[in-house]
Amino acid sequence: MTLHELPCEQRTLHGYFSPDLEPVLEIEPGDSVRISVPNAGWQLSREEQFVAKTPELDTGHPIAGPIAVRGAKPGQTLTVRVDEVAPGDWGVTYSGERHAVHWALTEGVGSALGRELDLAPFLGVLGMPPPEPGIHSTIPPRRWGGNIDCKELVAGTTLYLPIPVVLASVGVDLHITQLVNEALGVHAELRDDAFR
Repeated sequence: MTLHELPCEQRTLHGYFSPDLEPVLEIEPGDSVRISVPNAGWQLSREEQFVAKTPELDTGHPIAGPIAVRGAKPGQTLTVRVDEVAPGDWGVTYSGERHAVHWALTEGVGSALGRELDLAPFLGVLGMPPPEPGIHSTIPPRRWGGNIDCKELVAGTTLYLPIPVVLASVGVDLHITQLVNEALGVHAELRDDAFR
């Protein structure tokens, strides 16, 4: 297995899904990729905005890729294991048009407004483009992933794209993921020990 790096650069980032994009990286099954991206608003810090390569198209969340997996074919299930999610040293929560809470993040703790909370960083947007040509928004979650916003998608979890439904009715627990982003989100959680 090989560890690849996708740095936070214009050539590796875009703000939409599209099957028409050329891969920026090709890997073998089982390889790992370390990805670095700005926050959902394309910010690198409270004071620094990342400049997208094509601002007129890059209107959604910044996503890295595409990454091609050698031998992968349409109709197969892509297995993505999340080994680590490492946040930067700051964060922001928007809670209205002009209101933002800015967080200092350090050693697994977020601090803001005189309060602290334990961090549990997760991947908000992760997926493949829909098979239809053209440009697709990063906002709604789809069968192929996308803006999943599943707080259980943390280090040590595995995501299957598209999600397999064999035996799901007897072994899967369903949880509400989100009530925003133009679609209701429900995620299926299958424990490693569900079937013996």
